[in-house]
Amino acid sequence: MASAISANKAELLAIANAVASEKMIDKTIVIEAMEEAIQRAARARYGAENDIRAKLDPQTGDLRLWRVVEVVEEVEDYFKQVDLKGAKKLEDDPKLGDFIVDPLPAVDLGRIDAQAAKQVIFQKVRDAERERQFEEFKDRGGEIITGVVKSVEFGHVIVNLGRAEGVIRRDQQIPREVARTGDRIRALIMKVERQNRGPQIFLSRAHPDFMRKLFAQEVPEIYDGIIEIKAAARDPGSRAKIGVISHDSSIDPVGACVGMKGSRVQAVVQEMQGEKIDIIPWSEDTATFVVNALQPATVSRVLIDEEESRIEVVVPDDQLSLAIGRRGQNVRLASQLTGSAIDIMTEAESSEKRQKEFSERSEMFQNELDVDETLSQLLVAEGFSEMEEVAYVAPEELSSIEGFDEELAAELQSRAQEALERREEAARGERRELGVEDDIAEMPHLTEGMLVTLGKAGIKTLDDLADLATDELVARKRAEPRRRDGKGKRNEDKGGILASYSLTEEQGNEIIMAARAHWFEDEDDVGSDAGKGEDAVAETPQ
Repeated sequence: MASAISANKAELLAIANAVASEKMIDKTIVIEAMEEAIQRAARARYGAENDIRAKLDPQTGDLRLWRVVEVVEEVEDYFKQVDLKGAKKLEDDPKLGDFIVDPLPAVDLGRIDAQAAKQVIFQKVRDAERERQFEEFKDRGGEIITGVVKSVEFGHVIVNLGRAEGVIRRDQQIPREVARTGDRIRALIMKVERQNRGPQIFLSRAHPDFMRKLFAQEVPEIYDGIIEIKAAARDPGSRAKIGVISHDSSIDPVGACVGMKGSRVQAVVQEMQGEKIDIIPWSEDTATFVVNALQPATVSRVLIDEEESRIEVVVPDDQLSLAIGRRGQNVRLASQLTGSAIDIMTEAESSEKRQKEFSERSEMFQNELDVDETLSQLLVAEGFSEMEEVAYVAPEELSSIEGFDEELAAELQSRAQEALERREEAARGERRELGVEDDIAEMPHLTEGMLVTLGKAGIKTLDDLADLATDELVARKRAEPRRRDGKGKRNEDKGGILASYSLTEEQGNEIIMAARAHWFEDEDDVGSDAGKGEDAVAETPQ
């Protein structure tokens, strides 16, 4: 490239064409790089203060070099200005303020100038190549691409994709899979980022979408949209589950994905290093889908808590270990597939839990309503679990219970409302002992019980509450699937401070914005005071 500057015009064009072809970039970019290199070299020869331009004709290879000067009445900068007398030597009828061209002879570059020009051209070409790579791959996220393993560095696999390179980070590889230099490898393009050293293409073989795309390649019905993969979950290198549905009643989605003698699913399994795949019929009915997702275990019944996004699954005693799977794998994948936390318990555990809940609720009604055990148990048996339900339910629902009449229903509701008032008063006292200001009690949707919870979390002033994000206040708890580790505990995200009160995100936003309202009022007051101050100054006699 060093010879590019001193070469004749035919050679300049040949070099530009060769570089553009080799790097697969626009020839115009190479020509512009050459022009900039020549301009820099000429400034080094004639003086960096000069405004020197170079133009290389892309058709003929002719090189023109000139200096731009401004016509002025009195010259202050001899490098960029010329007076009328001097301008007449360059142009026939110059006028003040004109910019005119002062042709320069071609420069004969020395070794140092040629090296500098070479670096300029290389940098321009490199930048153009990186931009071309980014433009080529930026919209290809979610595609499967085939490449060749270039190297393995610190556990990360560098893949040659032809005109670019991608990386499969250690956490995106299939465990125990060994990649060797020269191996052909398929991976999912996760994302493409523009960075200083060029576009970074991040690949994955562990993502569930990699499995989805492989099935789309092997199963024509999926590619054509007749069969849809509604959900997918993976434990890379070990086991996976996919939920499929057919939009054509005459086509079995599971059978189509399995293929003749398992040919289609086996092709995917081999690409995923022997990962076992459970193909499950997807259903809009959550309970049915959960039963399918926990295959091969048999499920007795499913209880769904939509508010907490949790599912309680009861299985026969002999199916417990199968439903949970090795190290909790089966229930974990089923949880990912359904998007809900799943509790697995046996018939005996479920019965014990129901009895405990029945006993606790009966005792609560008995104490709070001052009724006998029989009546409190009857309320629980009829589906009442909270004091609010008894206090505010339609009177007919209570009086319709066998053995109840309108008078008893009215008395129970009166006692329930009194019990709630006692709770509220007790919570108010505890809240004040915690130092929670009365201003917070005026916020919408907040009960005294919620205020006690806020106080225990250190939220005691309006500013404390206003500083919270909505998620920090009301985000629901998220739980991992239950695992049997000897203690039967689950890993649980505690969620927002008021997560246990079932407030919606919209209500959380209203609370936060109401708490922040005084900030804006303070700003308005400051602005108003400032305005008054200005008026006062204006009215002061001079």
